[in-house]
Amino acid sequence: MKIRGLLCGMFIPLLVAHAACAGDPGKAAPPARKARLQLVTDKFISPVNMAVPHDGTGRLFFCQKEGKVWIVDRKGNQLQTPFLDVSGDMVKVNPAYDERGLLGMAFHPDFKKNRKFYVYYSAPVPNPVKRVLDHKSRLVEFTASATNPNAADPASKRVLMEIDQPESNHNGGQLAFGRDGYLYIGLGDGGGGGDKHGAAGNGQDLGTVLGKILRIDVNGTPYKVPADNPFVKTAGAKPEIWAYGLRNPWRFSFDRSTGQLFAGDVGQAKYEEVDIITKGGNYGWRIMEGYHEFNVPAGTNRNKLLPPIHEYDHDLGISITGGYVYRGNAIPSLKGLYIFGDYNGKTFVLAQKGNKWERADLELSGRPADNPFILSWGEDEQGEIYMLTSMSTKDGFKGAVYKLVRE
Repeated sequence: MKIRGLLCGMFIPLLVAHAACAGDPGKAAPPARKARLQLVTDKFISPVNMAVPHDGTGRLFFCQKEGKVWIVDRKGNQLQTPFLDVSGDMVKVNPAYDERGLLGMAFHPDFKKNRKFYVYYSAPVPNPVKRVLDHKSRLVEFTASATNPNAADPASKRVLMEIDQPESNHNGGQLAFGRDGYLYIGLGDGGGGGDKHGAAGNGQDLGTVLGKILRIDVNGTPYKVPADNPFVKTAGAKPEIWAYGLRNPWRFSFDRSTGQLFAGDVGQAKYEEVDIITKGGNYGWRIMEGYHEFNVPAGTNRNKLLPPIHEYDHDLGISITGGYVYRGNAIPSLKGLYIFGDYNGKTFVLAQKGNKWERADLELSGRPADNPFILSWGEDEQGEIYMLTSMSTKDGFKGAVYKLVRE
């Protein structure tokens, strides 16, 4: 802990306007916030993403890692037939532990009119005997059926993007439309340990989309690059890049009130972090892990790196699961707080205090006896928050979705 405090102090000049070092010794922890978990469904495994169409139907859509999208209707009933099944196009994934799969989904801002939506999943590469890649991440557009709103039209499939993935892990996969109408896509650094691919790692290499958040206009063939993307005129850079220096942005979200983009970036072996993503920002990986040096090339100017607004170490967690700023009305005590968690089942909030962000525990009653892993979070049309989980039980691997409600 002394070493951690020293390293945090070394990086403090960059943090004054952003955050204080987490866990200052001698400082009393802020009081825990509280809510209750209300079961939504436990009828499928590995729920890794939630999306809503903003079409007034109140439907919730859940991506099952193994390749299916399921609907829970306004009354809380899970429909018996999946909305979409892309498992036949995917690599085969292990439900107990695999970072590949159907990882993201987002509805077009004009879905009510054009019925378009987008998914991100892991597809096999040709020639598996000779391959040097593990798989491809595929971004695909589909259209909902004109005759059945609870079914996708498989014939409408349109591939927008395929991304070579050297390893099975660090796939990112979050999809979200911003207020600007553009699609934002989260990509990990290509996997393995220490961002080992490329001369300086993928996170710092503007010549690859890995380790980045991308921003594209889906209303193109196959898509357009917005003219105001930060690296459009940078020689050798991928013009789709919005921000870089990320290891594995496992869930990002827009604050529906302020428009700020919050991301949970999974750490290497010691620190997990929360970032506010800005245009052209460099978030440090693999130079930094959280506030701390990781692999610093000679002559590096760290003043150009954007530090996280918060970090925590592996005495507390193992892998961050980014969440949402709460803007619902059901739980007034959580208003304006960033809700997030860790894969190990712990849950937290961040509250902004001037230029700093302060973490507090989020105590959730109604948890199952076997503390579940937190795979993802979701936000419905009213701004209420959902926790997507999985756990290993005596009857096998099981997933469940819970809604946060007032205690």
